Amino acid sequence: MNPLLSREPRVPFSAIRPDHVEPALDTALAEAQTALEALVTASGPRTFDTILALDALTERLSRPMGLVAHLVSVQDSPELRAAYNAVLPRYTAFLTGLPLHEGLWRAVKEAAESPQAARLEGVARRHLEKTLQEFRRAGAELSGADKARLEAINVELSQLGAKFSENTLDATNAFELLLTDEADLAGLPASALERARSSAEAKGLSGWRFTLQAPSYVPFMTYAENRALRETMYRAYTSRASGGAFDNREVIGRILALRRERAQLLGYPDHADYALEPRMVGSGARALAFVTELTERTRPHWQREVAELSAFAAALGLGELQPWDVAFVTERLRRERYAFDEEALRPFFPLEGVLAGLFELTETLFGVRVTRRDNPEVWHPDVAYYDLHDLSGTHLGSFYTDWFPREDKRSGAWMNPLITGGPTAGGFDPHVALIAANFSPPEGGRPALLTHSEVQTTFHEFGHLLHHCLSRVSVRARAGTNVAWDFVELPSQIMENWCWERPALDLFARHVDTGERLPEELFNKLRAARTFAGANAQMRQLSYGAVDLALHITYDPASGDPVGFAQRVMAPFAIRPEFAHNSFLTAFTHIFAGGYAAGYYSYKWAEVLDADAFSRFQREGLFNPETGRAFVEAILSRGDSAPPEVLFREFMGRDPDPEALLRRNLGLGETAVRPSDEVTPSEVA
Repeated sequence: MNPLLSREPRVPFSAIRPDHVEPALDTALAEAQTALEALVTASGPRTFDTILALDALTERLSRPMGLVAHLVSVQDSPELRAAYNAVLPRYTAFLTGLPLHEGLWRAVKEAAESPQAARLEGVARRHLEKTLQEFRRAGAELSGADKARLEAINVELSQLGAKFSENTLDATNAFELLLTDEADLAGLPASALERARSSAEAKGLSGWRFTLQAPSYVPFMTYAENRALRETMYRAYTSRASGGAFDNREVIGRILALRRERAQLLGYPDHADYALEPRMVGSGARALAFVTELTERTRPHWQREVAELSAFAAALGLGELQPWDVAFVTERLRRERYAFDEEALRPFFPLEGVLAGLFELTETLFGVRVTRRDNPEVWHPDVAYYDLHDLSGTHLGSFYTDWFPREDKRSGAWMNPLITGGPTAGGFDPHVALIAANFSPPEGGRPALLTHSEVQTTFHEFGHLLHHCLSRVSVRARAGTNVAWDFVELPSQIMENWCWERPALDLFARHVDTGERLPEELFNKLRAARTFAGANAQMRQLSYGAVDLALHITYDPASGDPVGFAQRVMAPFAIRPEFAHNSFLTAFTHIFAGGYAAGYYSYKWAEVLDADAFSRFQREGLFNPETGRAFVEAILSRGDSAPPEVLFREFMGRDPDPEALLRRNLGLGETAVRPSDEVTPSEVA
């Protein structure tokens, strides 16, 4: 049997080869087409079962394609890439063609108008209403010619997204900085040097090899004293995929043009209004108002931080602060002010210890036990496999972890739902997912030692995983992380809060050699430095959200040069306008190859929710199982079975308090005053 068509929870990844891809998708497409014809031509009255049959049809097709897409992200190769790109147009055409199928749309409407539909409640009622909305938003009521054009747009957009991702990966891998003079390494911590030495040896080179992958790039920009080399690395990173063989500039222009054309074809002025209509924020104007308001609230604090950084750069003898100095000067100022160096924390965060503490927290707080299992059917030796059970013994799900960078793996960190299970007539089908990241790998026979930032990322992605695997929604399309995009980050971002709390850190922050707990002095420095440069970090995130929205609201694709447009939007968020003169846009995979187009604002939107929701844990107990179960029952298990604002109010008993974010990120006191015209999630739901 073709391993991509396996229905087993343990996916036979080790058996999957590129030559399985096209036969598997051809088979799945043929089966889906047959099921579609049977659904459309079925006799008898239409009921909610018609909608459920449609869900089953799409799930059987999306599952093998999702597995292939996953492998492309973690084990890319020319052969796999070619096979994926060969089937992607056919797959996209079939799925986007479903709402455009007149017979299917007629069947869906008849089901919605049936006497049975009028009696539906709960998740069934919501799913029916959402299905009708999704069909209309996908062009079900367009004319024949417009339907054909819409289908062509969707196919081309899927191909362009894949191309953007490929170009970004290839451009990232195309650069290396090989150093052979030890004087050039001044300031770099031992962990970064060890990785650079290992990287060079793996390529058969002598010296220290630095790349644009995060575990190499971030320490170099933070600690390297050689300013000229920092500039070299910075310019390489911020110009990825902006020219040469991996140029994404034309890809960006075409994506933006097609998104606008699609939106207008469907009756929306721009992609932002189209994309945001079903989300909490509701429209592009509301999202932009949220970003603008939060920017203005942040700006005075940011300006003070910029003045401090600029003065400290001069005191260090650097003269005028440059873009490639920011991380370096920020770290030096943090050391000066708090006598704190994040590298000093690494020995206290061995990866396996962090995971053990995270799993203990999960069992205590949410009533979910995590157990590692042997599984030889993985895509790389670094991959581990785990099961999750609730305390009654129900197998809720399984997940894979893939923590370390490789040249055939895309950058960043993510959680990917591979299989959506849930309650069935016969019991419970387990969910399956994975967490992937690009953390500092083991070096010199020692275990992987994480930075505190990497610890937060671990908790963040595990929050997404819990949202998927703890789902108890019977309708797959409404289960797990299938929620409004500006709500999906709440379960992930709230988990990061425990990384700053002493009782939680005591579960896992133990010295790799001595087992010593994190010393109180070091913990106090960590806490004191939490809001250090918080306004700068917040402005950076807001700048990305502003660029994203501007590209999808005001940018005219016919005018050309989206990179220049993005630079102009970024200028008010930059320390000086020239800080925005780079090509970061050509590697902005979140909005051109991910799901964040017109949605990058949602990171900050969800931070408002998570900062406020965590306050209940602070009041009632960080490990209070009753509070944890309330969070599971209101948020983690509910998916999209009810509107997100309803779920939030169910957990908190009220609408969100936007001041919680400012208090946490900027260190503001309880007396912060909210402007009367501030836009908050509760107001735009």
